[in-house]
Amino acid sequence: MEVTTASRSKVYNTKDLLAYFLVAGTGAIVQLVTSSLIQDWFDISFQQSIWPSYLIALIVGFVLTKLFAFDARRTNQTNREMVKFLMVALFSGFVTDIATRLAYFVSSSYFQVFEFQIPFSHKLVNVNEMLCYLFGMGCSFVSNYTLHKTFTFKSTGFYDRLKALIR
Repeated sequence: MEVTTASRSKVYNTKDLLAYFLVAGTGAIVQLVTSSLIQDWFDISFQQSIWPSYLIALIVGFVLTKLFAFDARRTNQTNREMVKFLMVALFSGFVTDIATRLAYFVSSSYFQVFEFQIPFSHKLVNVNEMLCYLFGMGCSFVSNYTLHKTFTFKSTGFYDRLKALIR
């Protein structure tokens, strides 16, 4: 099946891409901050903090995406969109996790660790970990945008078939 330029431009239009970028950027900030807090509070590694912080950011992401991206505010399909959003988010969570771990493996194998102390704080930031995390989140952004635009916030009939299957 060949993807035409017209269908590609419908998926990757500037307005939706910009709105989603701002929403995803907010989610990324939530994810980075919660990851840092979780690491400090529970004394775990940054790899162990990926999923808990991702799940917290997922909640924020759904609300913001529903309200501000893809013109989905008034669809009256919130339950359906939540199920599909969760499916896409779980897939993208694995994308984030695997890409982050792979990037960190490469980073720790070939580069020296660079740490930065936040001014007026005791917080020491491992720049390698943060850059690897941002790389993983960037990979997730691409899959999230494409799947949310073409699956989550679009009526595909999938939710109805899933509901019938469960009954």
